[in-house]
Amino acid sequence: MDKCKVIAVTNQKGGVGKTTTAVNLGVGLARHGKKVLLVDTDPQGSLTVSMGIKNPDELDTTISDLMQVIVENGSLTPPDQGILKNPEGVDLVPSNISLSSFEVSLVNTMSREFVLRGYLGEIKQSYDYILIDCMPSLGMLTINALAAADSVLIPCQANYLSTKGLKLLMGSVTKVRRQINPALKIDGILLTMMDSRTNNAKSIIAALRQMGSGLRVLNTEIPFSVRAAECSVEGKSIFAHDGKGKVAAAYSALVEEVMALEQRKRDRPGAERCL
Repeated sequence: MDKCKVIAVTNQKGGVGKTTTAVNLGVGLARHGKKVLLVDTDPQGSLTVSMGIKNPDELDTTISDLMQVIVENGSLTPPDQGILKNPEGVDLVPSNISLSSFEVSLVNTMSREFVLRGYLGEIKQSYDYILIDCMPSLGMLTINALAAADSVLIPCQANYLSTKGLKLLMGSVTKVRRQINPALKIDGILLTMMDSRTNNAKSIIAALRQMGSGLRVLNTEIPFSVRAAECSVEGKSIFAHDGKGKVAAAYSALVEEVMALEQRKRDRPGAERCL
């Protein structure tokens, strides 16, 4: 691959649809012929379970093992070890509870913010997109994700607590840009679990769309749906679970918007190719 886009899917508020977005954006991109890797950096293993792995703690190799090899050796042989193939056309680097203890050990690791970047550097030439599902906090694992990413996608519900988490995240992204990853961009805010009929939701959406500092609210909005909530239990994407429903249509629109955004960036004069 001559171009790989690494996207961190993150919000410091939990329950906003980060994992659901990572799964469905990833599978949607794969349906467009893109080579996609999903990376689970949450010790809860929600992405891993959502991709059909019912018992993550029984896996032989997870993201913590792979990052530990990078810490100890600086490289992987073979680089694709531990990557799982999913029948919906995406690859997965899984996670489990062992990642919690690995995060603690990172405190005493040299260049601790760049371990995940080092790992992805071993494999990114094989992919068009790498999506990192972050945990809902700004610990060392999320810092690693932001250090490794080209851009950030921020799922956010139209409620007060989610927008409060958004403000905290923006402060964190600013610090990461200043100290660790100056090239980090924000793709935008993705409104999830939407019910725009309520007055509260309408006012919060309007406020988000009027936020300054060049922060984009994506045109796509993901509607609330019970069918969508069933996907993680089934271990399938919304395209496999309810492919003709409104949520699948919304995620298809998100895929188109993300690809169009990336194409516009590539078409800019002087745009660099990343390896």
